Amino acid sequence: MSDPTATSHQTATPPARGPAGSPPRVCEAALAEAARAVARVRRRGGRRSLLVGLALALAAFAVFAVSLSVGEMVIPVGDVLATLSGGGEPGSRFVILELRLPRALLAVLVGAGFGMAGGVFQTVLRNPLASPDIIGISSGASAAAVTASMVFAVSGLALSASALAGALVAGTLIYVLAWRKGVVGARLVLVGLGVGCGLNSLVWYLMSRAEVTGAQNALLWLTGSLNGRSWNQVWPQVTALAVLVPLTLVAARTLRALQLGDDTASGLGARAEQSRLALLACGVALAGVSTAAAGPVAFVAFVAAPVARMLLPGRGAVLPHAALAGALLVLLADLAAQHALPGTQLPVGVVTSVVGAPYLLWLLARANRVGRGG
Repeated sequence: MSDPTATSHQTATPPARGPAGSPPRVCEAALAEAARAVARVRRRGGRRSLLVGLALALAAFAVFAVSLSVGEMVIPVGDVLATLSGGGEPGSRFVILELRLPRALLAVLVGAGFGMAGGVFQTVLRNPLASPDIIGISSGASAAAVTASMVFAVSGLALSASALAGALVAGTLIYVLAWRKGVVGARLVLVGLGVGCGLNSLVWYLMSRAEVTGAQNALLWLTGSLNGRSWNQVWPQVTALAVLVPLTLVAARTLRALQLGDDTASGLGARAEQSRLALLACGVALAGVSTAAAGPVAFVAFVAAPVARMLLPGRGAVLPHAALAGALLVLLADLAAQHALPGTQLPVGVVTSVVGAPYLLWLLARANRVGRGG
């Protein structure tokens, strides 16, 4: 016969409680609701990211088609699309495929390279001023290219290779000088500004010693120009981006963790300094190959990523969107450079400077108002 006292003790035992004193079913329901809320936010963010990417791509394609259509010989957009799909009249095919298409494609490739490079630097260093054309990377490419052209009479692909090598050397020098048991964004920006000023001084010294014709050609390249570009410049850029863009996206898997700070990133299993170095190396290479193709087109890398972030609120990585924004920006700028002044073709860097310089002044004024240096 069972003990009634033991039975009463068994029936009086309270159910197990959760960590906050709640019944287990209540805790499980709260956790499930929190997981569903996070999933809803992620789905909304994913849809917003996809829609913004599609909108930027469609806008870039529309400007791309218009740039192939307008000129001294105006070709309807329908004929442009027919030519791109393999049809079209022989005269239209020559104008589009040989004269206009290489320039438009190069505008897309250069803009995408600069845009992604700017997104890498600004996101990794968490500083809106950390752009390759601000912190001396483009200055390194310019100094190497001008030196190779004026001192060693280099041209063509060798000149482009010199610009890429100059960007890599400048990036390495800036990183080494900014290293103090790690790299801080503000310190790297300041070091980059100093290195960039020194390299620009070298450029202008060489310009002052050069012949008039050589100085004019160098000045046109230093402004950033797509004038006279052909398939010879397109294919190296295609090859370089086909390698660098996937490498950058692979390295960017740790970007969200790096945005939380080195300690948090290390706690999440990311090797903070190695990941930062890999991303910055990819950013330097992207800026270098883009500078080699079209010269140091000003402010594209500086503006593209903030435009992408305005369209995508939040702290997520926006590298593909920054690339699309950069391509759209260069396409629009080159279209304006070709047709804004009848009978005159401006370097594309002139137009991007008109857009980027006011943004830089606004950013500096805003940083001063809130009491921080960027």
